[in-house]
Amino acid sequence: MGVRRAITSWQVRTRTLELGRRTLVMGVVNITPDSFSDGGLFLDSEKAIAEAMRLIEEGADLLDLGAESTRPGSRAGGADAAVSAEEEQVRLLPVLEGILRAKPDAVLSVDTYKAATARAALAAGAEIVNDVSGFTWDAEMAQVCAESGAGVVVTHTRGRPDQWRTQPQLEPGALLALVRSGLAGSLAVAQRAGVAADAVVLDPGYGFGKRFDENYALLARQAELLALGRPLLAGLSRKSFLGQTLRPLFGGNDAPLDSRENASLAAMTAAILNGASMVRVHAVRAAVEAARIGDAILDAGS
Repeated sequence: MGVRRAITSWQVRTRTLELGRRTLVMGVVNITPDSFSDGGLFLDSEKAIAEAMRLIEEGADLLDLGAESTRPGSRAGGADAAVSAEEEQVRLLPVLEGILRAKPDAVLSVDTYKAATARAALAAGAEIVNDVSGFTWDAEMAQVCAESGAGVVVTHTRGRPDQWRTQPQLEPGALLALVRSGLAGSLAVAQRAGVAADAVVLDPGYGFGKRFDENYALLARQAELLALGRPLLAGLSRKSFLGQTLRPLFGGNDAPLDSRENASLAAMTAAILNGASMVRVHAVRAAVEAARIGDAILDAGS
């Protein structure tokens, strides 16, 4: 079974992507020293470019480049953010430009909440801005996206990363209502700034201010967010709540990052069956294969 997805267009800066016919796979390239998943592995520009080429070879439809970690507990999003816009761009732009030199038709997203970085990345050839704050941490971001014609991913985030572990627990219905209203608010901000409706994709923000079991409650009812009228992206790869669920298999400890891939694929497939048109992942080849299965189930049920 599964939720039937609408086939729709996603207008990004210079082209149109089709969403809904098959699941698109967004590969992650973290150009950071401290990302929760692979911090430091690709801080070197040449290594990051090589990783991007590898992910494209494995079947990534697009890449998401991030140069500041928004892991739980980080100072991202605040006035005292650990990474300035200038430093973020020093990390990000050489990688973005290097990927496009090697593969000019690559579809690149920049994972940033800073308008200055988004503007610079779009000028350098990025097609999409993935704002984990949903236009709430930088008042200029929506305008930058509107002026450039960028595609945007707006994420629901509950508080800032240094507040995520202390958010009060919510009942499942209250959480879904909070996510729905937050995403609706981001859509309204986008509309007021002049962002085209067909430029927007919505991300429920798994792990972003949601406590352990809340993520499962949100995943189970994710399809209800389709009522907002835009396609959904799900980013579940290697999330800490998956590691917590696996504790009985790891001596009562959270499953380490390199032991979360099977759980990531299971959660990702559930997200596809619950209406996600795109998934954000670290292990691309496995995700491409799992997405084919999820899509086949949806096709069989339509």
